[in-house]
Amino acid sequence: MSESPKSLAERIEDLLPQTQCTKCGFPACRPYAEAIADGSAGYNQCPPGGAEGVARIAALLGKPVIPIHPAHGHERERPVAVIDEAVCIGCTLCIQACPVDAIVGAAKQMHTVVPALCTGCDLCVAPCPVDCISMVTATPGRTAWAAWTQQDADAARQRHAARAHRLRRDKEENDARLAAKAVAKLKEVDASTPAGAAEQAEKERKRAIIQAAMERARLQKEKAAQDTVQDPAQDKP
Repeated sequence: MSESPKSLAERIEDLLPQTQCTKCGFPACRPYAEAIADGSAGYNQCPPGGAEGVARIAALLGKPVIPIHPAHGHERERPVAVIDEAVCIGCTLCIQACPVDAIVGAAKQMHTVVPALCTGCDLCVAPCPVDCISMVTATPGRTAWAAWTQQDADAARQRHAARAHRLRRDKEENDARLAAKAVAKLKEVDASTPAGAAEQAEKERKRAIIQAAMERARLQKEKAAQDTVQDPAQDKP
């Protein structure tokens, strides 16, 4: 059975460097590719892809090669993040910010960057409360696709997808725990026997609050399921 042909958004995404840096104005490479495909974003908003990246997408779209839009940055040598381990306080904010899980460490413990996994996205720099992260040039004299291989892009894409899958799974597990607690609390409230009108009113108030929270959680779960159906690629780790 042959695979269905790729959509335009998927073919555009294949041409992006997968740094997941958000410099294009979108939260990741996939949303940017979709925006290019539907005409709501320019195909020259990816500085990590550089001039060659623009040329690749322009060829696919049958459009002229144009310069990188200056509002999104400029083509540069690929950097990697370096953490001053003597200053690091182990706050984990950089780990949370890294879109490809290139930073390892634990709360209140020293963190470090795995250079081979870092895409040079810069996203870990701003959240650091002690300014212990620097971006250091890793490819002197080489920029954009000359400093980044297709294998690098494919690996970064897989790590980003795996991270998104893990975060979604963790949220679902946490939501399930909270839902179980809400059900237990509701049973506890229903089992109580009010002594008077005031206590009966308080019981009904608590019951209404718990039921409202459970309904919000149900709607959020339905929306998440719909989003996954609309973009099945999200579930590929």
